[in-house]
Amino acid sequence: MHRVVILGAGFGGLAAARALGRHDVDVTVVDQRNFHTFQPMLYEVSTAGLDPGDVAYPIRAIFGRVPNVRFRYATATGVDWEAGELTLEGADPLGFDSLIVASGAVANFFGVEGAEEFAHPLYTLADARYLRDHLLRRLEEIDAHPDRVDDGTLTFVVVGGGPTGVEVAGALAELLDVSVRHDGFHFERTAARIIVVDGLDRLLTPFKEAASRYTADTLRQRTVELRLGRMVKRVTATCVELDDGTLIPTRTVIWAGGVSVNGTVASALEVTAERNGRLVVRADLALPDHHHAYGVGDAAAVPWGPERPGETCPQLAQVAIQSGKHAAEQILRKLDGEPTEPFRYHDKGIMATIGRRAAVAQFPKGRLIRGTLGWLSWLGLHVVYLIGFRNKVTVLVNWSWRYLSWASGPRIIVGEDLRGDPDPEDGDEDAHGDDVADTG
Repeated sequence: MHRVVILGAGFGGLAAARALGRHDVDVTVVDQRNFHTFQPMLYEVSTAGLDPGDVAYPIRAIFGRVPNVRFRYATATGVDWEAGELTLEGADPLGFDSLIVASGAVANFFGVEGAEEFAHPLYTLADARYLRDHLLRRLEEIDAHPDRVDDGTLTFVVVGGGPTGVEVAGALAELLDVSVRHDGFHFERTAARIIVVDGLDRLLTPFKEAASRYTADTLRQRTVELRLGRMVKRVTATCVELDDGTLIPTRTVIWAGGVSVNGTVASALEVTAERNGRLVVRADLALPDHHHAYGVGDAAAVPWGPERPGETCPQLAQVAIQSGKHAAEQILRKLDGEPTEPFRYHDKGIMATIGRRAAVAQFPKGRLIRGTLGWLSWLGLHVVYLIGFRNKVTVLVNWSWRYLSWASGPRIIVGEDLRGDPDPEDGDEDAHGDDVADTG
């Protein structure tokens, strides 16, 4: 049968595999992890709201009963275009007739001095687990040494005012509230600082200004400080320096400042790419120099479509899902002897939650809902898109119980199960880079 290899088991890769399932093609999904991560909820794991298993699902379980879809647990290193093979680390190459590149992106530190070494990205499940341990360790440390408030132990800097930055800041405020109310920590809640830094003059720039104002007001009410119109110049183990010379003592910098394809396997394919590494694709999502290969999701500069010529889609889950499905459909069209069709993105709106009973949801025609209704909409949509019935039920029960009791949540430090003591501040090696994202 026609051999299709899908590189990456994120939203784009899974959408492509599902579209090809039970058709007369041989499909192999390749990923360096054996699970799919629901990335929109990683911030919940990092702030001890959900367990890691609640937002991850085994890839083999997704396609176990689909006879023509197989999974290969391997790390891809590149493509031999002449031989038509995907090269794998420590294994024989994998041949293909069609290739779908859905290899995702990694955190973009924009060359900021010290950011890659000392800041905490939030793009993989390992990132989220590592950050959760780090946050809980800081709380334990300040409880044992209250005098360390002045050195920034209880100051948390979030870099980036987009949805991820807003969601992390809001959830972190709730974690601090719960820690004082229910966990018996002996520090003054007012001594804790959460600071959001962004180079633009407002939060959530893809949203309408009314949504940005509501978000800013809500965060301030929840004791979050905003430093807008400011860029991070340098990050060290003990402070953050802004472009105006301000020094913020801190032991925790959470990086939500954007993503890049540079550093993923897509950047090693020796094909045309944009400055940030995203693959240049044709209107039908095929690579210009290799019409049997397609770029989808975060890995590609996906064109919006005829309605907005010249524009590329944002790096969102919906774009990955729709582009992955479209690429699969084009392969099937070619096999049927039909011409390919251009991709058209169907904008379903954007959402961001700020925390308990506070969120914003903006629909394609500009209608905006916020507050409790926006929050319920956010919860409902994310439960629907979660993979796995058990995950859906578990997350729904956890959210409901947390809303009623405030006291629940997996606030446990499990770093010894991952890397020993993972804190570089305590003298051990920082292992941020050992779980680089390769899903899109």
